[in-house]
Amino acid sequence: MFALLLILIVVLFGLGFLSPIWWVAAAVLVFGVTRYGRDRRGGWGRGGASEYGEYRDRRERQDRWDRRYSRQHRARWRREDRRDRERRG
Repeated sequence: MFALLLILIVVLFGLGFLSPIWWVAAAVLVFGVTRYGRDRRGGWGRGGASEYGEYRDRRERQDRWDRRYSRQHRARWRREDRRDRERRG
């Protein structure tokens, strides 16, 4: 399917030398393919579900990092907070 779409774009671009309207048609087709083309799972669609999945994965990685980092450095943060309080007052 993608090969046929690529051939169609090349043909429309080639016809653009006869009439510039074909270049516009090729540009619209390229825009449509890049904007609403195949998602990572190989299906065709707008990609709303994959964008949410990427967001969810990024949030989960960030949460794991936050939990790990806060456990490892909790004592150091408390010492620094204590020093800051002692300096101020």
